[in-house]
Amino acid sequence: MDDPCTIEVGGVRLAYRVSGSLDAPPLVLLHALGEGAADWDGVVSAFAGHWRVYALDLRGHGRSDWPGEYSLELMRADVVGFLDALALDRVDLIGHSMGGIIAYLLAEDHPDRVGRLVLEDVAAPFPRKRAIPTRPDGELPYDWEMVLAIRRQVDEPDPRWLERLSGITAETLVVGGGSRSHVPQDRVAELARRIPGGRSETIPAGHLIHDAEPEAFTEAVLTFLRSGEAPDRSLAAWPGHTRRPTESCRSAEK
Repeated sequence: MDDPCTIEVGGVRLAYRVSGSLDAPPLVLLHALGEGAADWDGVVSAFAGHWRVYALDLRGHGRSDWPGEYSLELMRADVVGFLDALALDRVDLIGHSMGGIIAYLLAEDHPDRVGRLVLEDVAAPFPRKRAIPTRPDGELPYDWEMVLAIRRQVDEPDPRWLERLSGITAETLVVGGGSRSHVPQDRVAELARRIPGGRSETIPAGHLIHDAEPEAFTEAVLTFLRSGEAPDRSLAAWPGHTRRPTESCRSAEK
């Protein structure tokens, strides 16, 4: 992907990378805690042949602003603001770990904005034993205060997150990393079970599925995202589409 573009959303500057044809339907990628848009570089080309792919640096990460105020709800609002700013009415959405939580929160609150949803090694939001992480040495590519704030929410999630999973209308695939992942796989399966019509698949690669097994990951996700699609993949054929304004930043035209 090219160097990040930037856009301001609610006073927060968000950096993002974009690939694929302007006329292709949009696909948004949301990274895990402590990662960034570049984390998707190993798989993005497989998606850019079919979608206009947007990979964000979420607030507190990478080249996006580090505003000092952090929550999963604020990150969800940032993503909605990003969609609004680029006139992306309805998107397919892939989220890994923390990014998967943000993705399903968005699908809960804005069901009309998400066509298909992929959640990579994401557990159902049950409370878990709290552990205070140790800050790594040296300069970090993310705000450590953000890590502490998000970890608190993941350890003690809002009960409404779980309750509202049953209201997700997007077709959903939950991909688990199997026994090599630190995420309890019974809770990954429970997430799929709680979402109406949710499908589940296991790729025994550990938590970083798209990095450890990129071919298996993209094959599973492409099969899901393209199942039942219309032959015409142009923007005009996308349900609820709006013609997007020309993007001013440098982007990869495929």
